Amino acid sequence: MGKIIAFANQKGGVGKSTTVVSLGAYLGMRGKKVLCVDTDSQGNTTTGFGVSKKGLSCSSYDVLIGRSRIQDAILETEFENVSLLPAVSALAGAEIELIELENRVQRLKMALMSCRLTYDYILIDCPPSLSLITLNSLVAADSVLIPMTAEYLSLEGLSQLYETIKLVKSKYNAGLRIEGILFTMYDGRLNLSEQVVAEVEKYFPGQVFQTKIPRNVRLSEAPSHGKPVFYYDRSSRGSESYEMLGHELLGEPLVPDIKPKRFIFSKK
Repeated sequence: MGKIIAFANQKGGVGKSTTVVSLGAYLGMRGKKVLCVDTDSQGNTTTGFGVSKKGLSCSSYDVLIGRSRIQDAILETEFENVSLLPAVSALAGAEIELIELENRVQRLKMALMSCRLTYDYILIDCPPSLSLITLNSLVAADSVLIPMTAEYLSLEGLSQLYETIKLVKSKYNAGLRIEGILFTMYDGRLNLSEQVVAEVEKYFPGQVFQTKIPRNVRLSEAPSHGKPVFYYDRSSRGSESYEMLGHELLGEPLVPDIKPKRFIFSKK
C-alpha cells in the first residue's frame, strides 16, 4: 500500500512544488512507483513535469468534485516510474463547490483509496493556504512534510500549520504525523538561518531533516524546461541535495565522503 505524504505550508514560495517534483523523480529513479498529486490551482507540479495545463480533459479538480474517476485523470509522465494527477486553474473555485458536497473533507482520501495499492509513494502538493483542499490532503495523508525557509516570519506559519495538523488528528485522521521539516533556499552563511533552524529544532526535536536545500540556479531553471532537476542537471547542487533528502526519506543514513560537498550513501 502506497505511503501518502502531503507537502504543506500555507506560506507560498517555500519550495513545495519543487520538492514534490524532485523527490518524486528521485524515488522513481530508485525503482519506486510514484504518483504526484497536484492540488494547487497554480499547477506548478504539473508544469514541473512538462505537462501542459491547456486542453486537459481531467484533473484533480474533476476528481475532487466527483466529475471524474481518479484513474481517468492520472497521466503517465516521461520520467521513470512517475505518474501525475494534474491541476488546472479551475481548482481556485473548487472551495465553494466543495462546501456543498457530502464528505467534503474526505473526497481526496476516498479517491486515493481506489488506486493506493498501485503506488509505493503518493506525494500531494498542497496549495499555499489552510484551505478546504489542504484539509482534504491532510485527511488523506499518512504524514506531512513541511518545506520552509529559514526566516522568522516562517516560524509563525509553522505554528499555525502545526495547530491545523493537531486539529486534523483529533477530528479526522488520528494517524497523521509529521514526516519532517525541510529547510529550503537555505544559506548557511547567515546567522539568521542558523538561529531559525535552532529554534525549530528546539520545538520539534528529531523532526528536522538533516538535509538542507540550498538556493540553486539549476533548481530554479528546471521547471521552465518541464523537467525535474535530476533530468535537467544531474551534477548540480540542487540534484545532490534532493538525492540526500531522498536517502533520508528512505531511511538510509548519510555517510560523509572524503571529497568536499559530496556524499556516499549506505543502506541500513
